[in-house]
Amino acid sequence: MTTRTEETGPSGAAYNAFLAVCPSRMLLDRLANKWVVLVLCALGGDAEKAPDVPAAPTALRYSELARLLSGVSQKMLTQTLRSLERDGLLTRTVVPTVPVTVTYELTDLGLSLLGVVRRLREWAQSHMDDVLAHREKYDARA
Repeated sequence: MTTRTEETGPSGAAYNAFLAVCPSRMLLDRLANKWVVLVLCALGGDAEKAPDVPAAPTALRYSELARLLSGVSQKMLTQTLRSLERDGLLTRTVVPTVPVTVTYELTDLGLSLLGVVRRLREWAQSHMDDVLAHREKYDARA
């Protein structure tokens, strides 16, 4: 059971993701997207880290993100970046060079979420063999 303090945000509004109309449920929908997780991890420095070196957050250009996120369409990457910027999880910085340079970087709010999504990605990678084995066993029953 939660206390009233645990259920409210700084505004005093009560949030309960189990309710269909709760804004926190909509945020969970957004955060559960694979591209959101991968963008946050890429900006967290996970994509290029050596196995024995801790990842450090980094600013990346759009083209660098597109290259790191194999299979993402230009439209999906643009939509994902815009939604993360709108939610305050990353910043978009435009430098007036020729051509214009645009970089993306995690905000403090984004950094506070990074550990969670990093662990989710790591869990998926390390347990994929188990999941595949369970899928095979399940499909064999059908």
